[in-house]
Amino acid sequence: MLTKDEIQEIIPHRPPFLMIDGAEITEPGKHAKGFKKITGEETFLKGHFPGEPVMPGVLIIEAMAQLGALLILSTPEFKGKKVYFTSIENVRFRKKVVPGDTMELNAEMISFRHSFGTGRTSAFVDGVEVCSAQIGFFVG
Repeated sequence: MLTKDEIQEIIPHRPPFLMIDGAEITEPGKHAKGFKKITGEETFLKGHFPGEPVMPGVLIIEAMAQLGALLILSTPEFKGKKVYFTSIENVRFRKKVVPGDTMELNAEMISFRHSFGTGRTSAFVDGVEVCSAQIGFFVG
């Protein structure tokens, strides 16, 4: 399992925008899993929504995308590069994520050619899928 410090050696994201607390490359270049604990202390929860904190959907997608970036950038050929969004498709939000939840994240490579690729991502809380998306990206 990669720690936050090890993750930061691979992807450029830093707190408060680092959305992964731990990760594991289960199949290099093909599949990764990770997690994000929602403590209630995150700054974005102070305004989303006062009195009923909910993790913003775009940040759930960001967490899934960061895991996908980690999957790509952990391969030797892409070490030191950056990964950029090119598309987000088929996004589905199924349940809200709140303080006390731990999101379990999955990223799977669907296709990759000439620095462009597509991945399938998902997030679960207590075994229930809360979000899924197909994410297009560019490595540069």
